[in-house]
Amino acid sequence: MTAIGLRPATTADSEYCFQLHRAAMGAYITQIWGWDEHVQRDFHTGAFSPGRWQIITADGSEVGMLHVEHRPTEIYLARIELHPDHQERGIGSHLMRTLLHQARQQDRDLTLDVLVVNQRAQALYRRLGLHEVTRHGENDIKIRMSTKQPLSGPIHGS
Repeated sequence: MTAIGLRPATTADSEYCFQLHRAAMGAYITQIWGWDEHVQRDFHTGAFSPGRWQIITADGSEVGMLHVEHRPTEIYLARIELHPDHQERGIGSHLMRTLLHQARQQDRDLTLDVLVVNQRAQALYRRLGLHEVTRHGENDIKIRMSTKQPLSGPIHGS
């Protein structure tokens, strides 16, 4: 069994997180916008938040990063990225189940956004009980998924 852990990110983790982002998300970003190194570095510099991000470890090795926001009515999974060498090993599923358990214990929904081109992640989230709530972003490139039950369609008749 793999020992999965989390540790707080530090400023020294910035380059690791950028390289991880390229490895884990580069193909998806390229499909939508094309990979522009300067744009991605600027985005990373603005987004990197060592006080809020966590480094995912497996058997003591760094394998990814996690950013979770605890909001009043939901737990929002802002980002989860696993290096491709460590995907398909149950690490992401384990972390997602932990977040789902926390959400249930706190009577909150678990919510996240996933790129429409990231079919593998969408399939995982659906298997774990999340469903599409809406699409948003430029050309609806993001799917909001949540444990929150969707509203049913309009009621017709009297």
